[in-house]
Amino acid sequence: MVDGILEPLDLKDFQVCIECIKRKRTNERKLSAQRAKDVLELIHTDICGPFPIASWNGQRYFITFIDDYSRYGYLYLIHEKSQSLDVFKSFKNEVELQLGKKIKVVKSDCGGEYYGRYDGSGEQLPRPFALFLKECGIVPQYTMPGKPSMNGVAEPRNRTLKDMVRNMISHSTLPESLWGEALKTAVYILNRAPSKAVNKTLINSGLIKGLA
Repeated sequence: MVDGILEPLDLKDFQVCIECIKRKRTNERKLSAQRAKDVLELIHTDICGPFPIASWNGQRYFITFIDDYSRYGYLYLIHEKSQSLDVFKSFKNEVELQLGKKIKVVKSDCGGEYYGRYDGSGEQLPRPFALFLKECGIVPQYTMPGKPSMNGVAEPRNRTLKDMVRNMISHSTLPESLWGEALKTAVYILNRAPSKAVNKTLINSGLIKGLA
């Protein structure tokens, strides 16, 4: 470096970014997995919430659906976890119509909203979401209980989304009830940003038409 071009830096002048520290604090180990070779071959999904502050129109949860091949993500704000099946049906109808392909596999945790609740005998019986997948011929993949790292796409994506929202809200004068709108903005950005996981984002490759 040529003397006089840049002033010497005093690192003590830099403020600690608390949100960055929170984002990097994770003990989860990434597990290798075989990638899908086409869109809709594998969809990752996860639900986050409830949030202590409801969105401006009353939602306290959000659910994401992420295509494994393209890493293109879809976000839905919901009031209750029980709405997961309804929003999945809407998601399924939209992407299958736009892409002319069928969803083959859905990967999630084995929570009650996806697989089913435990009954009085201690058995976990399939509920509407799992039964709908079976009816459509979609293969379900469930992670082991207490092992969020096995859901190695949806869990990190949702964590990234929450980090982005936290930064947007904390560095603005907007009310916290607008976290839902901030989430939509974060998804919009991630869907258009370059990714190490794919050579091209789905929106730039032209595989989805009319969804941008």
